[in-house]
Amino acid sequence: MHGQGLVTMSMREVDRMKVIQAVADGHLARWRAAERLGISARHVRRLVLRLLEDGPGGLVSRKRGRSSNRQLPPGLESRVRGLIRDTYADFGPTLACEKLRERHGIEISPACVRRIMIDAGFWVPRKLRPPKVHQPRNRRACLGELVQIDGSDHPWFEDRAPACTLLVYVDDATGRLMQLLFVPTESTLAYFTATRAYIERHGKPMVFYSDKAGIFRSNQRQTPEERGYTQFGRALFELNIDSLCANSSQAKGRVERMNATLQDRLVKELRLREISGMAAANAYAATFVADFNARFGKVPRSDFDAHRPLRGDEDLERIFSWREWRKVSQSLTLQYDKTMYLLEDRPEHRRLIHRYIEVAEYPDGRVALWADGTSLPYTTYDRFPDVDQAAIVEHKRLGHVLAIAARVQALRDSRHQVGPSRTLSGGPPRGAKAAPNVKRQRLINRLDLERAIAGPDRPTLRPAQVPPASTTAPPSTPQQAFNPAQTARPCRHLDLASPTTFEQSLDNGL
Repeated sequence: MHGQGLVTMSMREVDRMKVIQAVADGHLARWRAAERLGISARHVRRLVLRLLEDGPGGLVSRKRGRSSNRQLPPGLESRVRGLIRDTYADFGPTLACEKLRERHGIEISPACVRRIMIDAGFWVPRKLRPPKVHQPRNRRACLGELVQIDGSDHPWFEDRAPACTLLVYVDDATGRLMQLLFVPTESTLAYFTATRAYIERHGKPMVFYSDKAGIFRSNQRQTPEERGYTQFGRALFELNIDSLCANSSQAKGRVERMNATLQDRLVKELRLREISGMAAANAYAATFVADFNARFGKVPRSDFDAHRPLRGDEDLERIFSWREWRKVSQSLTLQYDKTMYLLEDRPEHRRLIHRYIEVAEYPDGRVALWADGTSLPYTTYDRFPDVDQAAIVEHKRLGHVLAIAARVQALRDSRHQVGPSRTLSGGPPRGAKAAPNVKRQRLINRLDLERAIAGPDRPTLRPAQVPPASTTAPPSTPQQAFNPAQTARPCRHLDLASPTTFEQSLDNGL
C-alpha cells in the first residue's frame, strides 16, 4: 500500500477479487469459485471474510512490504562482500563459501554467496559468458603419431537388421581410416578385438585419443584398493601406448566428422551390396577402407612411420583379456562371475592356497587361470544352474517338480554383474536395472511357489477359496489345507535345484 485508500494489485489478484466479490454478493456459489480459482471451498470462505473485514486490501498478500524471513542479518552482506573483494575475488562461489565458513566462521549458503559475487561483479554466470572458441589445430606430422578412436551407434543396415556399433580408428596426420569393426555394443572386449586387429596390421601407434567413456577412463571415485585405470588402459600400458581423453567432442572432431561421413557413405554402400549382417559388413570393411583412403587420404608432413613393431615378449592374446584377481580357498576353489572354479589337487596347486591368482577372460568367452606365468587346469561348478528341459526324465513326479523349479527360476533376477559386457560373444546387453516382474533370490516367497505349482492354466487359490479340510480325515494327516495367508515368509532354505528336497516340500504341503 502506498497510501490510505490506495491498493496495488496484480492482474491475477484483481481477477481473484472479482470472483470473491461475486461470492460475497451471493451471485456465485462457493464451490464454483473454488473450481475457478483452483483452491478449496474452505479457503474461499476465508477470503470472503477477509474481504468483508478489510476490503480489497485483505486479499493482497500480507507479506508484501515486510522484510523477508530469510534475509541476512544487518551488515553481514557488506562484510561478506568486503572479504570476498579483499581475499576471494578470484574464487568460485562454492570455494568462497567453504573458506568463509572455515576461516571466518560465517555460515552462509553457496547460492547466497553466488548472488553477492554476481551483484559485485566478481562472478559471471555461465549463461552470460561468451561461448568458447574451438580453433582448429594442425595435424600431427607422422603416421601413427596420434590415432583417434570412437564408437558410432547407428542403424547401419537401416531396416534390414537391428542397429549396431561401428568402432572407428582414424589417423590424425593423414585422415585415413585405419580400422573399422562392427560390434553389437561399445564394450571393452569389442575394443580389445578391434585394437588387436589394428596392431597386427599396422603396429603400435604412439597415442590413442578417445573420449571420457568408462572404457578408457575410470570415472568413479577411486577406493584405496583400486589403481585408477581401466582394463583397456591397462592393456595399452603393457604395450607402451599412451592414452589421452578429450574434454569435448570438438577436441576429437576428426573422428566425429568421420562418423558423420560414414553414416552417409557406408550406409549407402551396404545397401547397394545388400549387406545385412555384421559378419558380412566386417568382411567388406577392408575394401571400403582401401577405396576411402585412396580418395580422401592426406599426405603427412613427414614420411616417418611412428608405428612400432611388437616385441617378442608381448602376447596380444594375453594382453587383450579382462583380468581380475581372485583368492584360492582352502579347498582349492575360487569364484568368478557366479561360477566356482575347482583346481586339481596337486602339490604345486596346494602352494596356491590363500594366494591371489589371475582370472583372464578373453573376447571369445574363454576363461583362463594364471599363476606365476603358468595357465592352470580347472573344472567349473555353476552355483546357480538353470533347469535343462531336455534332462527331464520320463517320470511324472520328477517332471512336474522340474517344471515348477523352472517357473520359479524364471522369476529370479539372475543378472551377471561381474566381468565385462559379453555382447561380442553373443550375450545380451547388460541392463542397468533388473527386468520387470523379477525378484532377488531372497525375495522369492511361498506365494511365488504356490503360483508356480498352480501353473499358467490353473488359478491360484485365494484364502476364501481354499477348500476346508475333510472332517473324516484324522488330525495327524500330512495332507492339510494350504493357507496362502501364511506366504509372507521367504523360503531361504529351500533348494529349488534339488528334486528330492522339492518333492519332500510338496509332500509336506510346502
